[in-house]
Amino acid sequence: MNRAKNIGTLSAEGARFDILIVGGGATGLGAAVDAAARGYSVALVEASDFGKGTSSRSTKLVHGGVRYLRQGNIPLVREALLERGRLARNAPHLVHDRAFVLPSYKWWEGPFYGIGLKVYDGLAGEFGLANSEILDREETIARIPTIETEGLIGGVIYHDGQFDDARLAISLARTADSHGAVLVNYCRCTGLVKHGGRVVGAQLHDCESGADFEVRCRAVLNATGVFVDSMRAMDEPAARPIVAVSQGIHLVLPRRFLPGDAAIMVPRTDDGRVLFAVPWRDRVVVGTTDTPRAAPELEPRALEEERQFVMTHIRRYLENDPTPDDVCSVFAGMRPLVAGDAGEGTATLSREHTILVSESGLITITGGKWTTYRKMAEDVVNQIEDCMGVAPRPGVTADLRIHGWSEDTGLAAHLEHYGSEAGAVVDVLNENATFAARLHPAFPYQRGEIAWHARHEMARTVEDVLARRTRALLLDARASIEAAPAVAELLAAELGRDVKWQAAQVAEFTALARRYVFTDPESTERE
Repeated sequence: MNRAKNIGTLSAEGARFDILIVGGGATGLGAAVDAAARGYSVALVEASDFGKGTSSRSTKLVHGGVRYLRQGNIPLVREALLERGRLARNAPHLVHDRAFVLPSYKWWEGPFYGIGLKVYDGLAGEFGLANSEILDREETIARIPTIETEGLIGGVIYHDGQFDDARLAISLARTADSHGAVLVNYCRCTGLVKHGGRVVGAQLHDCESGADFEVRCRAVLNATGVFVDSMRAMDEPAARPIVAVSQGIHLVLPRRFLPGDAAIMVPRTDDGRVLFAVPWRDRVVVGTTDTPRAAPELEPRALEEERQFVMTHIRRYLENDPTPDDVCSVFAGMRPLVAGDAGEGTATLSREHTILVSESGLITITGGKWTTYRKMAEDVVNQIEDCMGVAPRPGVTADLRIHGWSEDTGLAAHLEHYGSEAGAVVDVLNENATFAARLHPAFPYQRGEIAWHARHEMARTVEDVLARRTRALLLDARASIEAAPAVAELLAAELGRDVKWQAAQVAEFTALARRYVFTDPESTERE
């Protein structure tokens, strides 16, 4: 992907597309892939970076949703399990099998959850992973060596998918690009263009150059996640909000707290949610919460009460209790839940997606989750075709390989997400001795990867690199701050920036990253 080329195409006089997508998260990128693969001309703009919001802040799971099975939402679970299987097949370089153990401390928990998980296995059908099993006490300890053993009876093991959310977002962007879509990050939609009361385009602002321009199209898709109501208000100022915002946070711990190959799933916390502790990239991701928030934020803060909630619950299941000083990073994300009746808690609101078409023709999609992004995209492109009044074209994404598709398991762990492009990345690393060097002792990343991110993945800022192209910010917030000057220097060389830009980038990233440090007093929101 080349931003200079794409912004030139987008802003060219008379530029016109079949579909303009606003929003570069999982939903918008998925729709871009689906529409471009059907042969439509597609443009996508993202006000920040691809996956900047919710789409890079998940629990890193591709799953059917055991919790929804307990609620009796069989269709939602079935759909998600099928999509889990398709994603694992279409992106084996990004999606992997992960074993989960539900520890049992009461006599009835093993049989009760064992039966439920057999149903979970069955719903997956041909896309199923390994079968679930009931474990005795010794088997449970063998799979989770650090489990709290006092009162432990046994457990149940089952399997789900794990992935890297931000890396999948970049891979989807490159998939759409390979099918002819024009994608631009740091390009904001500032208004809608109407003719005869119908939406026929959008007003855009290039956040890098400061230029304003219009793009005409046959359909505009609002895929802005928790911000969909803001864009709906551009269309209809009196439009009733449809999204209730829920915040979830995650703590990231050193791998020693969960050294085995299995994750822990706590089936019911004090607020009725499930809690996960999942090995991920030589760390352990623990979460999540479900906290109603009054308004969406691009960079939400983990509340003190959420931090304590997650810490309290994970201590119940680990023999050695983690302390605040053990936390490598804490991150927060916001979910766009389809609003229910007044007073209804966000944990009970729908995770299924909703598609709306306004009187002027603005198409909005919201809700859903990463696992079902492909089905959401297929559904909304079907709707777009209806709005454009064209003969439907069959979707092809059920079997479409995602950019980088590779089943090669012989790659170094930190290169595996590049998939089939790993060899090309290594060529860049070999350009000079400096590129081959480690970026920072705390991370496996090499300096030349930053050049790759700038040249091929549209990385524009230090945050783009440390938060999403690599996952350094989530893996170790303090170390990522230390790595920022080197990233700024490497990016500046690729993008033609000066030392003043480098200093500003380091300052901006440092201020951001301090909010991910669990014990930093400025990183906690006091209410």
